[in-house]
Amino acid sequence: MFSKVFQIRFASVCLLIVLAGSLCLSCGSTIRERSGDAAKGIQSTTGKYYFFDDVLIPTDLKYKPEKSFIYENPEFKTGTMVFSKFWVEGRSVVDFFIYHMEQDNWKLVSSYRGKESYINFLKPERACSIKIMEKWYGTTEVEVRIGPIGVKKM
Repeated sequence: MFSKVFQIRFASVCLLIVLAGSLCLSCGSTIRERSGDAAKGIQSTTGKYYFFDDVLIPTDLKYKPEKSFIYENPEFKTGTMVFSKFWVEGRSVVDFFIYHMEQDNWKLVSSYRGKESYINFLKPERACSIKIMEKWYGTTEVEVRIGPIGVKKM
């Protein structure tokens, strides 16, 4: 009798573990799918548009959602997107952005090139500032900041 009760309890515990494991796996895949959808964008041959349809990002750069944020309301969208890549030349990233931002009707306002490069662009109602940093350990990090110009103060 004791062994039969033990077998039933053991079978119940095993069944519960299998059900809990399958539930965790199905929840994990849903979470991954949702977090991936936010960064999906329009792909072109040289780059990808992430959250802003007029800022092309080189395909080699990897999006860092943990360092990025996007704020959107009915009046405007603003945010910072962070990307990185191991062993990419900062100068080529600067050249890419200068060329492609002008193709998307941004006006180059200023640029500073060095170990850290800064390029600033304007449109009639928005500004974009891009910072390209070459780290000492070989990674290049790119911060793209976009925001509105002339928002009324409350």
